[in-house]
Amino acid sequence: MPPPPPAAARSRGRCSALSFAAARDRCFSHRFRRAGLRPLAVPLPAPGPDPDPDPATTVHMWVPAGPPPRNPLLLLHGFGASATWQWAPYLRALIAAGFDPIVPDLVFFGNSCTRLPDRSDAFQASAIKAAMDAIGVPRFGLVGVSYGGFVGHRMAAMFPEAVDRVALVCAGVCLEEKDLAEGLFPVAGVGEAADLLVPRRPEEVRRLVRLTFVRPPLIMPSCFLWDYIRVMGSDHIQEKTELLYALINGRQLCTLPKLTQPTLIIWGEQDRVFPMELAHRLNRHLEGNSRLVVIKNAGHAVNIEKPKEVCRNIIEFFKEPVAGAANVDDKV
Repeated sequence: MPPPPPAAARSRGRCSALSFAAARDRCFSHRFRRAGLRPLAVPLPAPGPDPDPDPATTVHMWVPAGPPPRNPLLLLHGFGASATWQWAPYLRALIAAGFDPIVPDLVFFGNSCTRLPDRSDAFQASAIKAAMDAIGVPRFGLVGVSYGGFVGHRMAAMFPEAVDRVALVCAGVCLEEKDLAEGLFPVAGVGEAADLLVPRRPEEVRRLVRLTFVRPPLIMPSCFLWDYIRVMGSDHIQEKTELLYALINGRQLCTLPKLTQPTLIIWGEQDRVFPMELAHRLNRHLEGNSRLVVIKNAGHAVNIEKPKEVCRNIIEFFKEPVAGAANVDDKV
């Protein structure tokens, strides 16, 4: 049976005591609150000399509930479940290491949305930067996973005065549109990529999980997958598809900005979504301003499969002297 309309699906999913996905979502939100973060909706006006008084864009983010952050670290999620699902395993270690995590939902994910037509990574970057300005955080470190890495890379290029240093996790920013036709990826076009990354049926979720995890679950019952789709994946399907088209169409390495900030590149050795070739391509593109760390026995979902190793590398990188970023390859 097909899923119900997105709004009704999300509402019923979150209110149902029988929904595993809704219960898990509440659990992650509770973990964020216990870690000292609070949810905040940041309204952003439309650009222009006479902006509409109603906000054009709203960025939802989790921010420190106490004093202004002294060591802010912006964490950008990828496609898939909301930001809380992807970053909950990192909070305790990052806070213990002295960082103040700031975790937004990118536009059209979680509770962030816009009525503007722009779907580019530059728009996402500008929206998050405006939200950071609104909460009084002018300079910060940045970590981006997969699609969040595309947005993070663009932010670092657009706002070098704000982004101190960058960690990109399995972020295939050096891909070119021609790579799809030439067989570098498991998909042959942007439409197929959208079907993969914005799954609408259980069999599509299974394919995505099997591609992103080295050791995917052996059993994935359809009832649980329908529940996940209804609660976490049924909103803004068209807009998310448009984000992918805007990201990939016409993409060329020769137009990709080179970052000036020290950059850490983390990759799952068995990534099948963004193969290792893209990690080495990015490391070369940054011309000595980056370090590549390859995580063994991990795929594209390395941030979920190997959270301790990924977190340890993030902490070490953001704590080391600026001169410590050198163009070398490490394996852990």
